[in-house]
Amino acid sequence: MTTGFRLYRGLEIYPLVYPHRPTRATGGRNYEDGFDAAVRIQEPEGSEGTSRSRVFRLAQGAPFQNAGDARRASTAYAVRLIDTCPENTSVLDLQP
Repeated sequence: MTTGFRLYRGLEIYPLVYPHRPTRATGGRNYEDGFDAAVRIQEPEGSEGTSRSRVFRLAQGAPFQNAGDARRASTAYAVRLIDTCPENTSVLDLQP
């Protein structure tokens, strides 16, 4: 699930939060097992209507207890990636 985005230093940050356990075949969700998170960092759309983006998964030992914690951690992780990126380099060009 995606909820809005935040603009930080000219890049769009999209927190991505999803249940730790996949949806059951019966369609039931298992939110009791917690949530995992990733973040998509994207350049704003250019004049040609294109932009680059990249998804970074949070390396978390245990699942987050709730979606709010996962969303906040995603945003904080993106800010940390952007802030620690070497000068004259885009976070989108970093090697995984």
